[in-house]
Amino acid sequence: MKLYIVPTPIGNLDDITLRAIKVLKSVDAILAEDTRNSGVLMKHLGIQKPLYAHHAHNEHHGTTGIIKLLKEGKNLALISDAGTPAISDPGFFLVRECLKQGIDVECLPGATAFVPALVNSGLAADRFTFEGFLPHKKGRQTRLKNLVEEERTMIFYESPHRLLKTLEQIGEYLGTERQVCVSRELTKIFEENRRGTVLEILTHYQQNPNTIKGEIVIIVAGKE
Repeated sequence: MKLYIVPTPIGNLDDITLRAIKVLKSVDAILAEDTRNSGVLMKHLGIQKPLYAHHAHNEHHGTTGIIKLLKEGKNLALISDAGTPAISDPGFFLVRECLKQGIDVECLPGATAFVPALVNSGLAADRFTFEGFLPHKKGRQTRLKNLVEEERTMIFYESPHRLLKTLEQIGEYLGTERQVCVSRELTKIFEENRRGTVLEILTHYQQNPNTIKGEIVIIVAGKE
């Protein structure tokens, strides 16, 4: 019995690894964040396996049943809609509970959005802190205040409809002259990596709001 954590492409379907394909073909079933999205990938790869939903709304409730299947000797793979599970996606709780129960967990290396965004940014990549999504409301300003003195490069995930607000708040707390890079549509046809000061990038997107589309990674330089 084993739970495999399998990264999936963040855009370009050709970014799936040979090992990931081999594992997905070998397991008894696949746990997917959204079975509809994952069904498209499985069809592309020619893989026919049972797909079970495992997402933020059912991960606590459904984990007991998953562990039961694993203890019966099943091998399962966990995937998210894109990238590596448990990185701002469901997976952490299931992994933790499996380890508590003595169930073997194996995480494959593979696609994740923040690594290419960090490297593409041109900002220091030797030391960095991954902040994921900022809180939507309560705690948002507190988190940013706590990063005012952060000297490492900072990485944030953000949704299109909150990008402008986040850039405004980064400018407010970390300074409008702080260097940033906004990466969106990574690995896709219209990939964009826009670099400059917070003020420059904010102004660009204020003037071009129709271009704010797709999943977004914000890379922010640490304090000098």
